[in-house]
Amino acid sequence: MIDPAALALETRTGLPEELRYLAALYPREVWSGHANLGMTARFWLERHDAFRDLGGRIGAGLVDFREERIEASAFGPWLAPRLQRFLNDLHGHHQIEDYQYFPVFTAAEPRLARGFELLDGDHQTIHHWIEAVAETATGFLRSLDGDRDALRRASDAYATSSETMLAGLMRHLADEEDLIIPLILDRTEDGIGI
Repeated sequence: MIDPAALALETRTGLPEELRYLAALYPREVWSGHANLGMTARFWLERHDAFRDLGGRIGAGLVDFREERIEASAFGPWLAPRLQRFLNDLHGHHQIEDYQYFPVFTAAEPRLARGFELLDGDHQTIHHWIEAVAETATGFLRSLDGDRDALRRASDAYATSSETMLAGLMRHLADEEDLIIPLILDRTEDGIGI
């Protein structure tokens, strides 16, 4: 029996083996050249790569700001639209998965139902992190014209919430791909009904 704490997004290091039976048949190395990697799967992977890219750029920008390579007057206008797009796109992406794709995938392979429940739970956790990032980012952006101590405190709070969310999101994206892409390769998009 797997300890539920080991499956928490904050501590998980990957999917449990009983959910990886298709990933064992279809490891990442074969995905890109596989005949069953259809348009939906390719789009899905592109969206995930876009989240990784933008999340990485936002994280790197924050490091540059905190190490004083970017002035506050330039960083605020740079950060705000990127972070807003990132959080909005992430929320929308998860809604589509939860309400449209996960039920279809679960019906296609009921043995993976626990995995899709796990991913849905991840989305709940990530949603709380999105709220924390939005709140701390707002405080941070409001403090950009304030005193140095207030700015440092706000920067620290935003950095903590942002780093927590980005680390968990990277784990979630990898686990989601390891569950979904092998299923698509095994059954085809038409066979699954997407």
